[in-house]
Amino acid sequence: MRIGMALSYSGGFKETVEELADYEKAGLDIVYVAEAYSFDAVSQMGYIAARTERVEIASGILNIYSRTPTAIAQTAAGLDYVSDGRFTLGIGASGPQVIEGFHGVPYTAPLGRTREIIEICRKVWRRERVQHDGRYYHLPLPEGQGTGLGKALKLINHPVRADIPIMVAAIGPKNVELTAEIANGWEPIFYVPEKAADVWGASLAAGKAKRDPALGELDVVGQSPLAIGEDVKGFLEFGRPMAALYIGGMGAKGKNFYNDLARRYGYEKEAEEIQDLYLDGKKDEAAAKVPQELLEKMSLIGPEGHVRERLAAMRDSGVTTLNVSPIAGDHKGRLALIEKVKEMAAGL
Repeated sequence: MRIGMALSYSGGFKETVEELADYEKAGLDIVYVAEAYSFDAVSQMGYIAARTERVEIASGILNIYSRTPTAIAQTAAGLDYVSDGRFTLGIGASGPQVIEGFHGVPYTAPLGRTREIIEICRKVWRRERVQHDGRYYHLPLPEGQGTGLGKALKLINHPVRADIPIMVAAIGPKNVELTAEIANGWEPIFYVPEKAADVWGASLAAGKAKRDPALGELDVVGQSPLAIGEDVKGFLEFGRPMAALYIGGMGAKGKNFYNDLARRYGYEKEAEEIQDLYLDGKKDEAAAKVPQELLEKMSLIGPEGHVRERLAAMRDSGVTTLNVSPIAGDHKGRLALIEKVKEMAAGL
């Protein structure tokens, strides 16, 4: 099981990257850089590539709407080049609030667009002349659109790899099925190992049945906050505000993917209460309604024996990469957590 860590996208970036060299020495396998509606992730990943030597670097995630498919492909090839082949392209649909509100682009056909974008990216990396006549993307533009001067071009540079790994953030049944069919990796949010098979098992099986064996096994990326000790259970509370934000505030009634996931986990009543409270501006009350069981099952927080059990549950559910958020009072403490969880995962 690989151990990864997400970098914060809000403040202290350079200081965090200075510390990243220590995490790299401690055995961190991969670092994820989010974008959301903060600074762009690409410039930050280039900076990380220049300041590290071994750790893999992943976009976690670039949305599929605000860049053209070929721009995504160029970006991935460029980052793979400056990192000497250490880049993973993480993509996802994000949500209507960000895509339509921040980027001003209609949030349409996330499944179809994802499939076509992945196909186009792989053509670019193979240095084929990029010709694509799909439902959502046409390269070059067909007759009657634009000037009519578009040409089928291929990437000038030779990429470090023609098979840059592609990871898709997905939680909906059809999106997970698509991911299992065509992507190298899958990154769900709010991953509960005991419920994964019930919620996603059928989708994963359907996608894998159509999967090209050349892609290899699907890398499953689980996410968990991490704290190890006899007196750390209180750190579970740190997860309440974020869980409430996603379950309650990331979308409108009937259009919140994370609320849907909470319901599929069996928390129908709580999901409705959290959303009603959050949309009514009662964020603290919404956070208080997040089920304690959900926080516990998503986390690696507790005594060493408990954390070891949770790691085993992650592994047994199919997780192959664990993306952790170490919780400690200082860099030394967070570094020790990465070293410890790396050791524990290796001993499973």
